[in-house]
Amino acid sequence: MSEDFRYELVASDPDTGARAGVLHTPHGAIETPVFMPVGTQATVKTLDQHDLEEARAQIILANAYHLYLRPGHQLIDRMGGLHSFMHWRGPILTDSGGFQVFSLGELNKISEEGVRFQSHLDGSYHLFTPESVMEIEHALGADIIMAFDECTPYPCERDYAAASMQMTLRWAERCLGRHRELSAERTHRPPQALFGIVQGSIYPDLRQYCAEALIDMDLPGYAIGGLAVGEPRKAMFEVVRGTAPLLPAQKPRYLMGVGLPHDLVEAVAAGIDMFDCVVPTRNARNGTAFTRTGRLRLKNARHAEDPSPLEAGCDCKTCTHYSRAYLRHLFQTNELLGLHLATFHNVFFFQQLMRDMRAAIIEGRFATWQAEFSALYRD
Repeated sequence: MSEDFRYELVASDPDTGARAGVLHTPHGAIETPVFMPVGTQATVKTLDQHDLEEARAQIILANAYHLYLRPGHQLIDRMGGLHSFMHWRGPILTDSGGFQVFSLGELNKISEEGVRFQSHLDGSYHLFTPESVMEIEHALGADIIMAFDECTPYPCERDYAAASMQMTLRWAERCLGRHRELSAERTHRPPQALFGIVQGSIYPDLRQYCAEALIDMDLPGYAIGGLAVGEPRKAMFEVVRGTAPLLPAQKPRYLMGVGLPHDLVEAVAAGIDMFDCVVPTRNARNGTAFTRTGRLRLKNARHAEDPSPLEAGCDCKTCTHYSRAYLRHLFQTNELLGLHLATFHNVFFFQQLMRDMRAAIIEGRFATWQAEFSALYRD
């Protein structure tokens, strides 16, 4: 890793694989473990950038697929890149669109060249190749960009998983080649770090093969992808626990798309540093808030006259100023303020959860903290 992207391992818990570190980027340092709120279309739904800062978000995620379709990566490039376009001062990560291509599978055709797909907006046809995805992500200008991969479905036959994984590796090589060319051409913009994505479905030997091949490419960071796509939770964590130790200790490890609180805690215990998921924002818009004891359904009648905050001791603006009764009223009357306040609390809660884990790791008490959390939290 270069001076622009440098990972420092600050502490490791003696009883688990949990790590605390600092990832340095051109737009600031990120203390890990870290949760990235999802701002798919250059906005975290119902929050503005000041809200994100107030909620103590360190880095946010945007999506290359959606921004390519609207408003267009070239327009964002002309506006100075995502940081300038959305007025966000901190680091940004862009996903390559591989998951969106998977989730919109009925509209795409995968080949060695790339993925031909129909826009979900107007039905127009487009082709994503590893090279074109690098061009899109360079135009967007995020600090961390993801290689283009195929996210295999679950269940997935071993032969297909193996062939897909091999293609993902070939695509990663092509991404790396184009990334290097663009980095040499675009010296007027801050440098970007290309992360590789370990695929292989639920097959341990395929995951190991993919991880070792990506490590040979000497990338600045590595992600575990292709999980949280319908597989049993036990199978997911068998993959995480088997794959994370294979990845270099001196580089960040990112588990893509996993985001329930108890899953984050277990994944941190397995040695994961970075996370993203729509869980906190999507649940908030559906009237669900997260607390230390589990999910709280704001639309439940039992909250109608409850003067207490969402969570006692939480110092977010929602809990500091508003009651459960008021928040329930906002959802019952479809007031937009309810979406905003619930989302703010959930994003704040997730950031606080990561800070608490980091402190426990540094203080050498993560295993004890994890046991206390698990005893209290009910999903």
